[in-house]
Amino acid sequence: MRLSGFFETAAVVVLAGGMIGWSLTPASGQILIVGNDEKQGFDENAKPIVNEPGKDTLSIIDIAKPEAPRVAATIPLINSVVGPPVNLAIHPSGEFAFVANSLEPVTQGWAHRLDPDNKVFMIDLKATPPKVIGTITVGKQPSGMAISPKGDLALVANRADGTISVLSIRGKDVLVVDTMTVGTGTDSVSAVAITPDGKRALAVKSAANKVALLSIDGQKVTYDKTDLPAGIFPYNIAVTPDGKLALTADNGAGGGSDGNVDTVSVIDLEASPPRIIDHVTIGDAPEGLAISPKGDLAVAIELRGSNMPKSSPIYHPGGAVTALKIDGKKVTRMGEVTVGGLPEGVAFSPDGSYLYVGNFMDGDMSVLKVDGTTLTDTGQRIKLPGHPASMRAGPQ
Repeated sequence: MRLSGFFETAAVVVLAGGMIGWSLTPASGQILIVGNDEKQGFDENAKPIVNEPGKDTLSIIDIAKPEAPRVAATIPLINSVVGPPVNLAIHPSGEFAFVANSLEPVTQGWAHRLDPDNKVFMIDLKATPPKVIGTITVGKQPSGMAISPKGDLALVANRADGTISVLSIRGKDVLVVDTMTVGTGTDSVSAVAITPDGKRALAVKSAANKVALLSIDGQKVTYDKTDLPAGIFPYNIAVTPDGKLALTADNGAGGGSDGNVDTVSVIDLEASPPRIIDHVTIGDAPEGLAISPKGDLAVAIELRGSNMPKSSPIYHPGGAVTALKIDGKKVTRMGEVTVGGLPEGVAFSPDGSYLYVGNFMDGDMSVLKVDGTTLTDTGQRIKLPGHPASMRAGPQ
């Protein structure tokens, strides 16, 4: 791994100048991390724009008191809103996290454009403040990622070249041991999940409307070209704690809103071979997806046109969280709660009693109470030092 001089300098500025607050990081399992992307924004007409780079940050949120989350630390760190909101993950030890940057700014005359990057940063969560301790070079446009339950393996979905990077982890030493092709660059391999037994992984090939099945044997990951037919543009994926089901958030519109209903696909992992057993109809443009630690509830986070111009016929002032009850192999839509504009990342508290949703347009985080399969907005909006593009609780 290579320590980046830019991030090392930025951390010194924080320490010396006190520009961004921090406190001691809580214990493992009692934090979530949030990637704040300031490069990609919107003008007053909701038209996407590229802002001056160098202002992205990573926030560490203390959820030891799940009803009262607080920002414990924020450090400078480049990351991106482009892609599903799962470009980061916390190691099971709670000692460190990985954050992928999918796009980097490139100067073009007096303006900037965003080109695919190939970096994953390793963050020491126990340092005060947390800091970048390494940079790992992976495939083109790293997006979703997953860490095995044992913590000895991580997978990174590289969206622009159709590959999965395989990272071997020993303590805080990380080595790229393989780069495996599971599709083409145009397939948009966007997210990946590992089953609780660590023996299988699933990667969404968004633009191909498929889910690739991968086998894991120790440090060896293989793909026998077996794919499952998900819904339209599967953009995110998660596995239940018991390993019996996987769910995909089928965005339907290439990563945006189009006003139409979309689906969550249900994959039976106990079937031989695994297969799609249901498509549950939900609202427009799901991106965020999470399953409760209890395994009885999943949530899909839907854009609902909340980043569209107000003149658009599909505009809504807020996105939505749709609750999905999991009962054995049956997944049922239970209801929804409105949240902020362009909701992206989502995470449950360790006990599953609270849910946190990052609202990109509003620069804050909604706090929802979970009672069985019922969600209630507590009214809390935790202000963040930027626009939340991604979110993960730990361990992931």
